[in-house]
Amino acid sequence: MHIRQKSRPKTVWEKVKKNALFLFAAVLIIAVLIKGVNIQSVDEYYLEHIDDITPESMTVTMSIRCDTILKNYNDLDKQLRSENFVPADGVILPTTKYVLREGDTVFSVFDRAVRHEHIQTEYQGADANRYGTVYIQGINYLYEFSCGPLSGWMYRVNGEFPNKGCSDYELSDGDVIEWVYTCDLGHDIGCDFND
Repeated sequence: MHIRQKSRPKTVWEKVKKNALFLFAAVLIIAVLIKGVNIQSVDEYYLEHIDDITPESMTVTMSIRCDTILKNYNDLDKQLRSENFVPADGVILPTTKYVLREGDTVFSVFDRAVRHEHIQTEYQGADANRYGTVYIQGINYLYEFSCGPLSGWMYRVNGEFPNKGCSDYELSDGDVIEWVYTCDLGHDIGCDFND
C-alpha cells in the first residue's frame, strides 16, 4: 500500500525568492538590450548624423584651426602644451564639406560636425548670456584665455568676421566657415573691430 503524502504549501519566503529570481532575470535581459542599443531622440540623432552628400545637396565647408597658438606657445597654459590639444600644424578639423539643411546657422553646422568628429566643445546657450546668441567657450579643450588675456575663439564666413553670433548667422549654399583661435583679440587673424 502506497501512502500519498500531501505536498506542503509554499511559504511566503519561497514565493518571494521565486519572484525575485524572475525579476532579476528580466532586469538583466532588459539591461543587455539597452546597453546594446543607442537610444536617442530624433533631435539628438539629427544633431550628430552627417548627411550623405549627393549631386543635389547644398553644402558648406568648415574648418577649425588654432595655428596662432603655435606662435604664442609660451603664453599657453602649461597643461595644454601637447599635440592632443594643439596639433603640430594647428589644424583641429581640416576643411570638410557638410550638407546644408534648411535654416542651418553657423552654430547648427558646427554642433553637428563636432559631435560627428568627436571634438570636445563647450558653449554657453543663447538664453544664458545678455547677447541672446550661442557663445563658443572652448574647442578641443582650448578656451577663452587659455593662451593669454586676449585669446579665444572667433569665426568667419567667406573670409569675413560677421557682426553677429554664430547661432544667428544663417548660412547659404557654398559658404565657407572657419573657426579660428585668436591670441590677440582678433588682430592676429585679420579681424579689425574698428572696421
